[in-house]
Amino acid sequence: MAKINGNEIRPGVIIEHDGGLWVAVKTAHVKPGKGGAFAQVELKNLRDGRKLNERFRSEDKVERVRLEQKDQQFLYQQDEMLVFMDSETFEQIELPADLLGDRRPFLQDGMTVTIEYYETEALSVTLPDKVTCEIAETEPVVKGQTAANSFKPAILDNGVRISVPPFVGTGERVVVSTETFEYVERA
Repeated sequence: MAKINGNEIRPGVIIEHDGGLWVAVKTAHVKPGKGGAFAQVELKNLRDGRKLNERFRSEDKVERVRLEQKDQQFLYQQDEMLVFMDSETFEQIELPADLLGDRRPFLQDGMTVTIEYYETEALSVTLPDKVTCEIAETEPVVKGQTAANSFKPAILDNGVRISVPPFVGTGERVVVSTETFEYVERA
């Protein structure tokens, strides 16, 4: 692990601080009228999600952590655990389903995801940016409703509610963003 100065912390950088692993969410460099400059950093704990605001002076040294990323294939869910397989070694690991949070419904059988590891501990699971889902339920098309920005509510086959354009009907397959939970296009 490499040590970096406190003023080199940028959003997305992962550091070891106060015995935990933290990702920098926001940073602001402040130069007060009196005293030395510092970086005001909002940190988020990678293990439990706690947030922390911390000041780092340029002479403060922090331990920068690099996570190992592995592409793994989702196999199945057993109780509250998700089972993934490493595509190269065929090793299987079990991770808690709550590691995905509200994006869990978008995980599909056979989907390849990216899992970030710190040493042997899995910290996060990243889904593909876009997934294809089927519209399970939506209102029928209303003739003459062609306003440029009109959307109607729809429920996907995984139970997630989204808004879709008026021309999309029940049974159609659509591409949905896993980050914003928004309709992208027809599949």
